[in-house]
Amino acid sequence: MAAGSHLHGFGGFHGGLTLALMASAMQDAAQKISPGLRLQSATARFLRPIGDDFRLETSLIRAGRTLTTLGADAVTEKGIHVAGSAVFGNPQPAEWQTFAPAAPKAPAPEECEVFVIPPEFVAISTYLEIRPVGVSRPYAGGAEPELIAWIRILEDERPPDALRFVFLMDSLAPSYAAVLSTLALVPTVELTVRPGSNLAQASSPWILLRARTRSATAEGWVDEEIDAWGRDGAHLGSAQQLRIVRTG
Repeated sequence: MAAGSHLHGFGGFHGGLTLALMASAMQDAAQKISPGLRLQSATARFLRPIGDDFRLETSLIRAGRTLTTLGADAVTEKGIHVAGSAVFGNPQPAEWQTFAPAAPKAPAPEECEVFVIPPEFVAISTYLEIRPVGVSRPYAGGAEPELIAWIRILEDERPPDALRFVFLMDSLAPSYAAVLSTLALVPTVELTVRPGSNLAQASSPWILLRARTRSATAEGWVDEEIDAWGRDGAHLGSAQQLRIVRTG
């Protein structure tokens, strides 16, 4: 894989894109085991930044009747940079009671102003359109560690599939940055994305993201949760991130 600087986030190849590429490789391997397997959860642990071209190596962890688990590593000549895994399952018709978080109240994306991230900070942001909801902004010294925004991939009118969804779930600034008033990096240590069943019925390229810091320690460890909804209010999936605050 070419790790061009135009695809970088803070300090290296974008984490969400890395996980999306790993999930794609694991999905290809899963389809060879059993066509129709659907991604249920994908996790990446970021061991060191990716600055150079890399390759993806996949492995089968377990293939079962209900679920199949695969692993994937992003590797350079320096070793493993990102270690990941994914769970796949076959959709099973059932009538179990469902639950999902309600979407926050938000104007349509066309009614919200565009938020431009300087490409010298996050180069890959030039491929995204972000329209914040509410007053919270990164590094604005707000009271709550929460960010809400509409987001989509530019020049792509298709609703997100599972792999686009994985990428988009890591496309907002860290929610903890909403309470900071000076620039500090809050890189991802671990990212898990879980696409929901409603994602298959999504009809718009726009998704509404709400990222919120659940807890943060004095040492700088941040536990963040992210939820996504479609324009119709349907919950599309969720993510969790373990982050750590760095001043340099």
